Amino acid sequence: QGRLTESGGGLVQAGGSLRLSCAASSRMFSNNGLGWFRQAPGKDREFVATISWNGGRTIYADAVKGRFTVSRDNAQNTMYLQMNSLQPEDTAVYYCAADRGASGSSYASNYRYWGQGTQVTVSS
Repeated sequence: QGRLTESGGGLVQAGGSLRLSCAASSRMFSNNGLGWFRQAPGKDREFVATISWNGGRTIYADAVKGRFTVSRDNAQNTMYLQMNSLQPEDTAVYYCAADRGASGSSYASNYRYWGQGTQVTVSS
């Protein structure tokens, strides 16, 4: 059974940057699309970004486009989310997930495996 573990969250001031990592316990996700989602207090989980199995296709939510960059290193079984120009509205628990398919998706229902999440807090 594969496992995904997020890290890199923390407290940052508005305008700052953070880099999240999502480490897979094995290579079982190297042929899967991967994604980032987030959930703020009192809100539904929302899509942030996704990347295909080989990194050739990425999709971003409009709210993060131009500020966040998703990437992956299959040799290290790790996906990253570089977050720049962070704003208080980016405050949430960030989750990584593995798609059932190879291309990645913006729909949470397409994802089978989920990490436990990492907290990102942006102060104004």
